[in-house]
Amino acid sequence: AHSRAPAWSAYYAARRCKVPFVTSYHGAYSETSGVKRRYNRVMALGDLIVVPSRFIAGLVMSRYGVAESRVRVVHGGVNPLVFDPAAVLGDRVSRLAKAWRLDMSRPVVMLPARLTTLKGHKLLIEALAQMRHADALAVCVGATGRPAYMQSLLALARQRGVEDRLRLVGPCDDMPAAMMLADVVVNASLQPESFGLTIIEGQAMGRVVVAAGHGGALETVRDGETGFLFPPGDAPALATMLDHALDMPPEARIAFGQAARAETARNFSVEAMQLRMLTVYAELLT
Repeated sequence: AHSRAPAWSAYYAARRCKVPFVTSYHGAYSETSGVKRRYNRVMALGDLIVVPSRFIAGLVMSRYGVAESRVRVVHGGVNPLVFDPAAVLGDRVSRLAKAWRLDMSRPVVMLPARLTTLKGHKLLIEALAQMRHADALAVCVGATGRPAYMQSLLALARQRGVEDRLRLVGPCDDMPAAMMLADVVVNASLQPESFGLTIIEGQAMGRVVVAAGHGGALETVRDGETGFLFPPGDAPALATMLDHALDMPPEARIAFGQAARAETARNFSVEAMQLRMLTVYAELLT
């Protein structure tokens, strides 16, 4: 069971048929009331509970008193054949650069995330205004959501004097090509991510990744080796870290990106995720 409503019927069906029941507790569900807590609890009733990170594992065990022996961490995965710099051919990159009005002589800081408050777009704008690299462009790629939120981002950029350095480009159907445009890929989430797929996508593309140091990012980013972490919600720290990443000589940035890509291929590939998931099923069936 992957979500709560069908999980309740699946739970009772599995018990009645005497077959193993597996749940995928894939996010930090909010629990604003006792009713919501009871509703969420079904995701912790699996014979084995699959979680996308050690962060969510700890949350499940502390919330519901679940024994560690029932929890299995299966990190998310990226396809290294799709998210591969060498596979981005033709005019895929230049087409996006033209559509997004990017001057490729200027450094690009990219935040790939839907436009919602929790993803930290306002934090990035505040950091952009404080960076030493005053020519850097911030490119926010993702579904636009509420028009009012987009307008609030533009208003903040005007207020901070960086409106001409901000691009809200909407969703993109070619994220490997999009990330090729980035000098730095950012995850600025204000609350801990259960995993953070865009982090490993950026790493697979050999980009320097800067991420808020909480949640799943602590498991996908080795600070100073495969990415950089900054204190969550700290705009000055984010600005400093972005400047530090952009200060890296090209050869150092390339070597850094290669190390991140190798780490992703070893630990966060789709194949690794599939094998871990199959192991969970085999464990119950044998």
